[in-house]
This record gives sequence, structure tokens and C-alpha cells, in this order.
Amino acid sequence: MGYAGSERTTRRAVAGLKQAYAAGRRRVHRPWVAEPGMWAQYDFGDGPRIGQAATILFCLWLAWSRFRVVLPLLDKSGPSVWAAADVALRRLGGVPAYLLTDNEKTVTVEHVAGIPVRNAAAVEFGRHYGLTVAACVPYDPASKGGSESTVKIAKADLVPAQANLLGEYASFAQLEAACEGFCGQVNARPHRITRRAPAEMLAEERARLHPVPAAPFTAALGVTRRVDAMSLVAFEGGQYSVPHQLAGQVVHVRRHGGQVVITHAGPAGPVEVARHQVTTPGSPRVDDAHYPPAPPGALNRMPKARTTAEAQFLGIGDGAGLWLAGTRRRRRVPGAGQDGPGGPARCPARCCRGGPGARPGGRGGPVRRRRPGRHPRPPGLRRRR
Repeated sequence: MGYAGSERTTRRAVAGLKQAYAAGRRRVHRPWVAEPGMWAQYDFGDGPRIGQAATILFCLWLAWSRFRVVLPLLDKSGPSVWAAADVALRRLGGVPAYLLTDNEKTVTVEHVAGIPVRNAAAVEFGRHYGLTVAACVPYDPASKGGSESTVKIAKADLVPAQANLLGEYASFAQLEAACEGFCGQVNARPHRITRRAPAEMLAEERARLHPVPAAPFTAALGVTRRVDAMSLVAFEGGQYSVPHQLAGQVVHVRRHGGQVVITHAGPAGPVEVARHQVTTPGSPRVDDAHYPPAPPGALNRMPKARTTAEAQFLGIGDGAGLWLAGTRRRRRVPGAGQDGPGGPARCPARCCRGGPGARPGGRGGPVRRRRPGRHPRPPGLRRRR
């Protein structure tokens, strides 16, 4: 093109032009000074995989006290998000005036003239708790930096990676325990900005928070069902198991795609207790983790001594238990006599198999014989007294 300069000279010239261009068009960030009890933010992050299931980290951040709550989820559907928000608010001990989040479909349906249109479920959720659900500017993470930072820290400490040397999680309950331990750790140590522990500042901020309603927001959790005595819930013709501790209690059941999600609203808020694949009538979905260890069946029952004589018999060795398991013996009738040198004594009642007067076929009890010369009475003729 006729340019004789070097590549380094070109880079130096372009860098100067870029710096001059950015000087007049640089975005100016103003420090945000939050007021107590006003703002809370929540966001999502990719959690660790548990087997073949992917998890999501729900991260809520209270602006003034910098208090963090991290909860694991299995999906970002509306009922799961509102249930997690209820648990987070109960851990805070109060409700802020505003709840800021992204423009998820659970919060924002569409934008008209740049104004977000709220989801009806989000409006009902805010009305139930007395707060306003707000959304940040689309594709602008800097407008909710508090929750973004919480997600970054939570993923660094909870998601297994080569940097943190964490192992795989064996169950969802183990991930829940890890999230609870993480929250206790980050909320107890002094914050870099305030130089105070978030748990200490939360105790002061609770005076500015609204009280949490006694009843959780269950309108989006599904229909109510009562758990039967076998820890099963009936839903759309199928049966699904729940933890046996919930027998006789009321749970909320909903269908999410090809899965059935069961939630229990307890004193600490709604908690997902079971998730199954949709089944057909007559084929219940049972999770062995929902029940205690099963007792031994008829083929695996082990002998247990109840008397001194039984304990002495089982003390012979393992052969005694094998003899009991593989042999059926008739229990001796008390008072039937002792074995003599001529062999076993006969039962005096003559009811044993093979004894004098035994019934044909070996049935117990003596045989009743008619006296000679007697004929059987015709049927229906009663005996005259």
C-alpha cells in the first residue's frame, strides 16, 4: 500500500488513537453507598455436577452488611427460585425493600420501550413479602456487582477444580452442607471494605428490615398432597417416595418437564425434598435413600438368642445357625417322656406322627372309632336326649 513503516510503529500509533478515543467515551462509575435495609441482590452460578445431574448456585447478597447466602438448586424454574429466595430471607431474619436481579424469564417477561415488564409470579412474590422485585440493565453485570462477586467467590470455593483440590460431591445433601459451611466462613470474617464481619453488621441491619411472613410463598410450588404411611405421594396417577420423616405431613408437588419435584414448607422455608422422573400408574418411583436400612427378609434372617439355652446352642459355632436356617424340626411336646434305650418315647396323647391310633396320613390327634353294630345317623336326623 506504499507504507514503508514497521509494524511496531503502526502499533504505537494505533495505541495512541485508541487511548484518545477512550478518554472521551469512558464509562464513569460512581460509588454506590447502600442504606441499611434497602437493597438485596441475587444471581446464579454454575455449580458442581453430582453424578450426571448439573447443579446451580443461588447467591444472595445483602448490600449494606455484605451478608451472603449461597444455596444449591437443580434448576432455575420459578418455584425453585422463589423457594430459595424464601429460605435466604429467613436466614437474613428480615425482608429488604428491594430485590435486584437479572432479567430472567422468571422475573421479566419482555421489555417495552426499555422498561421491563414483570412476570406475574414475581409480582405475587413481592406482594407476599412486601418488597419490590427490580431488574438491572440487560447485559450489564456491573449494575449488580455485589452478587456477581458473591458468585465468583462461591464458585472458587465450592466447585471442584485443580486450584482448590476439592473432590467430587457424593450427594446433594453433601453440597448443601458445603454451601452452609461456606456461608458461615465468609460471614464470620471481617470484610475487606467495612473491616467488620457481615454477621455482626447484619445484627444491626435487622432493625431496618421488614419481618418475614410466617407462611412461605407456596402458590408457585404446585398442588398439595399428604404423604401416606409408606412415605409415598400420589400425583397424576403415579406414586413417588419422599423421606420417611415426612410421613403424614403435607408437601407441594409440581411437574417440571419430565420430572416431578416435591417440596416441603417447614419452619425454615420451602425445601426441595425429592425429585423423580415421571412414572406411570402401578410403577412407583422409590428412592432407597428415603428409607432406613431394610430389615433382613425371610431368607436372610440371622438367629438371635433369647434364652440361656439358645445362647449355649448358638455358642457351638456357625454350624448351629446354619442348622437352624436349613432344617425344620418339630418342637417336642412338654411332658411327652424322655428318650430311653429303646428309642424315642411315644407321645401319651397318641397324636404324633406314626403313634398308636394315629390318623391316616399322619394328621395329629387320636382317631375316634365307632362301636361295633352302630350305623351312622342319616344327615339331618338329630339325636334324641
